[in-house]
Amino acid sequence: MQDSEIIALYWQRDEAAIAETSRKYGAYCFRIAGNILTAKEDAEECVNDAYHRAWNAIPPERPEHLGAWLGRVVRNVALGRWQHAHARKRNRGMTTLLSELEDCIPSPQNVETALDERELGERISIWLRSLPQEDRILFVRRYWYGVPLNALAKEQHSPPARLAQRMYRLRGALKAELEREGIVL
Repeated sequence: MQDSEIIALYWQRDEAAIAETSRKYGAYCFRIAGNILTAKEDAEECVNDAYHRAWNAIPPERPEHLGAWLGRVVRNVALGRWQHAHARKRNRGMTTLLSELEDCIPSPQNVETALDERELGERISIWLRSLPQEDRILFVRRYWYGVPLNALAKEQHSPPARLAQRMYRLRGALKAELEREGIVL
């Protein structure tokens, strides 16, 4: 079923919209949540929460790209669940992932004084588009989807240490670009 047909089901308040969303995007959503959370059950709950949020948001929203929109919702739900769990117990996987980026992304307090989050996102998007496709895909898969470094290294047929160095250089390039644009880190 096409995205426009699924969205039409949401607008008609037809519960088949959830089933069609799950059929088309269930594995994609579960992969996003699973990369952020370690427990399969938590990932499944996040996906179900995302479907619930989609039901409540459509209408009035009409996402242009349902898959990307839903991926963002799942990611936000999973990060919220991770932060809640992290307040009680340390989660090494996401802590490592976020700590890798903290040197090249400004803190929320600095973002508010330097420029708003939307402009920061636009600057990062411009930087990503300037990268070779392979680097762009690696960066997004690692830092947006949370794919573990070892899994990326295996896919790239590269030793994890070499890929870690490559990711370090990409983060450094992002940091340099943001500083060049006058964003205070």
